[in-house]
Amino acid sequence: MSVLDEIIVGVREDLAQRRLPLSQIHDLLLSAPPVRNALESLNKNGLSVIAEVKRSSPSRGALAAIADPAALAKVYEEAGASIVSVLTEKRRFGGSLDDLVAVRQKVSIPVLRKDFMVDEYQFYEARAYGADLVLLIVAALSSAQLKDFYALATELGMTCLVEVHTHDELISALEISPTLIGVNSRNLKTLEVDAQVFANLLPQVPKEIIAVAESGISTRAQALFAEENGAKVLLVGEALVRGDDPALALRTLLGQG
Repeated sequence: MSVLDEIIVGVREDLAQRRLPLSQIHDLLLSAPPVRNALESLNKNGLSVIAEVKRSSPSRGALAAIADPAALAKVYEEAGASIVSVLTEKRRFGGSLDDLVAVRQKVSIPVLRKDFMVDEYQFYEARAYGADLVLLIVAALSSAQLKDFYALATELGMTCLVEVHTHDELISALEISPTLIGVNSRNLKTLEVDAQVFANLLPQVPKEIIAVAESGISTRAQALFAEENGAKVLLVGEALVRGDDPALALRTLLGQG
């Protein structure tokens, strides 16, 4: 199996352990906080950043302990992040739904639930726990799942970040007319990073869609490279959590350091 396949197996096993009856999740939805407008947060002049609360990754292992994810998220917000991304996958990324809840309560900007969304239940769960956005990874989904999950997330009021890594995946993503497309320079099946993916795919994202550059961005030069190829947003995690000053790292990427 590829790395992506292995992660999804673990995601399904963990989901089976915590799954609640849908009736209970629907009850939780009634008390969920109102959805924040992600597109409004991103539609501004200049480059935007989705800053990630990320303890570890399959490619790098442990990155940072992050004992207080909410405090880190607040630092991101004050440094100029437009959205906070919270990893909720446990086995490879060390995240949890508790992190999502804590962050959502602390910041006033939209919050992305970053996980491997492969089951309808996860979308109800995401909204019930306060997510304003969810991730849809084209490589992990069938065409039918991509369409159905996008419709479900939209019905629940959430924005979808639709992630692609290849030209064929971009074509599949465009078929559902998304508002956000993320171009990931990391191949989730091998974990290799290739910055040329930005140059190949970002210019192909229609101008009316907000293009997000994901992975492999740790310097201002890399941020500018992504922007020059059409990115309006950067999704950054590792470069922010590994240093001593995440606020300075974020401002540096934005050219404000």
